[in-house]
Amino acid sequence: MSEETKPIAEVETPAVAPQAEKETKKEILNASVKPEDFDWDAFESDSYGSVSKEEVEKAYDSTLSKIVENDVVEGEVTSVNKREVVVTIGGKSEGVIPVSEFRYNSDLKVGDKVEVYVESAEDKKGQLVLSHRKARALKSWDRVNEAFEKDEIVKGFVKTRTKGGMIVDVFGIEAFLPGSQIDIKPIRDYDQYVNQNIDFKIVKINQEFRNVVVSHKALLEAEQEAKRAELICKLEKGQVLEGVVKNITNYGVFVDLGGVDGLIHITDLSWGRVNHPEEIVSLDQQIKVVVLDFNEQQKRIALGLKQLTPQPWDTLDPSLKEGDTVKGKVILIADYGAFIEIEPGVEGLVHVSEMSWSPRLHSAQEFLKVGDEVEARILSIDRDAHKISLGLKQLTENPWENIRTKYPVGSKHKATVRNITNFGVFAELEDGVEGLVHISDLSWNKIKHPSEVVAPGDVIDVQILDFDEANRKLSLGRKQLTPNPWDEIESKYPVGSTVEGTIASLTDKGANITLDGDAEGFAFTRELVKEDGKQAIVGETLPFRVIELRRSTRRILLSHVRTYAEVKEKAVAAEAENTKKVIKKVNTNVEKTTLGDIDALAALKEKLEKGE
Repeated sequence: MSEETKPIAEVETPAVAPQAEKETKKEILNASVKPEDFDWDAFESDSYGSVSKEEVEKAYDSTLSKIVENDVVEGEVTSVNKREVVVTIGGKSEGVIPVSEFRYNSDLKVGDKVEVYVESAEDKKGQLVLSHRKARALKSWDRVNEAFEKDEIVKGFVKTRTKGGMIVDVFGIEAFLPGSQIDIKPIRDYDQYVNQNIDFKIVKINQEFRNVVVSHKALLEAEQEAKRAELICKLEKGQVLEGVVKNITNYGVFVDLGGVDGLIHITDLSWGRVNHPEEIVSLDQQIKVVVLDFNEQQKRIALGLKQLTPQPWDTLDPSLKEGDTVKGKVILIADYGAFIEIEPGVEGLVHVSEMSWSPRLHSAQEFLKVGDEVEARILSIDRDAHKISLGLKQLTENPWENIRTKYPVGSKHKATVRNITNFGVFAELEDGVEGLVHISDLSWNKIKHPSEVVAPGDVIDVQILDFDEANRKLSLGRKQLTPNPWDEIESKYPVGSTVEGTIASLTDKGANITLDGDAEGFAFTRELVKEDGKQAIVGETLPFRVIELRRSTRRILLSHVRTYAEVKEKAVAAEAENTKKVIKKVNTNVEKTTLGDIDALAALKEKLEKGE
């Protein structure tokens, strides 16, 4: 019952003498009388016998606490329900506070002492107005700093989730709880902590900005450290323990051994190849593990799972040997080869060079894919080192064993162009049999690059030119299957013959000249001067003399100058010959002349000189 609801008779009065006290109580409105016998006239006339009304009010006020607005005082919880908490601070009335202000304290009960802030001693309804949140806020910063300095454990209420963590109410201050500081193990569901009261340690305070960072993980780590130290003291190598899969990473599995974590490295999960630990275990799975090693200083525990099962190599068929054929499944492919599992935990390597008889360098992906079931030949086996070398091509016939019989020199075959280089073309006659067509054997015409005449994937006709069985190489030819056009050119354009040609293009040394048909010749600049002294130009058609045929370079050398220079030379030679004949005749006649003839000749000479 509150103070304002108590009967006046129960109000304490100031201390007086015993006899006087009895008389006073009797006089105060005869408080012991029944309600129906109460003297209302005396009450309304402020008559209290020998005691005044002021004295009665003074005595009543002395029983109440002095309430000061805007002050923080301690109160007592008198009632708690789902919506409100009633708190008394010794005043005329009790204050009602929303229960939401006590969310951080789920254990609140009647009789608990709480701090409250007096907002108003009396509102319009005569009600005392209190706030627990404001009281906490006024003293919270001092409490936070004190808890931080003393390294105390504080209780906080997780209000909401935010980016990177949670917001926690600690003493009325919003503190930040990073996601990494919630628990020792990775958290998959942050929402499970919202609206929960959890113990924390204050790990960081920014006095300038009044930022507070708390950690729940720090408490767990301290607890775990004690458990770890206790457990490690009892550990022994080879000891088998039970645990729960706590976390799975790419490199291994963390197992909770009862408050202490141990690591199973991915290589210790299974005797076979494991691409990811999730293939072997799952989260929250309970498993048995064996202790492989532990370090008391670093507090690390290495665990193993595969060690609880027999080593597959120990149970491998002892009769397996080189040359045996085995079946297996492709479990991994690398550029250099493929790993074949022939028994659980026992695998062998097929190197890429053992997959095909082809001399070309392949990648393993061209032949196999993960999951393929294959047969292979054991090339070598080392039980001590746990290694097996396998081969696939050994299960097929080696095409080079009877190569000369199948592909004799001079024989003609079809081949597929597999690779083109600057110096020639590699063509495949069949799987494992390849040969080189040198650039000089691709065409009778001169080419700068093999791609001018063939492309990868083309099927071409070739002729076997030569063998190198030791190195498994074939020399092939393509032009040899067609007649040499130079045989025809030499007969059609013999040296000294004159042909017509059109100047197709000019170079810094001369001109390319197109002859009849597909033939092409070349004339140096000095051989392109025309009879009138001008230089020949592109597009002109002129006569040319064939002056040289170079079979090795497939070149016809021409000259236009010689077509007219030789005519002049012949004319000059003929004139010189005639002159010789005249002189000889004259000399003969001179020998037969007489002195009279000489006089006559002299007279004739004189006339000629005079122009007669």
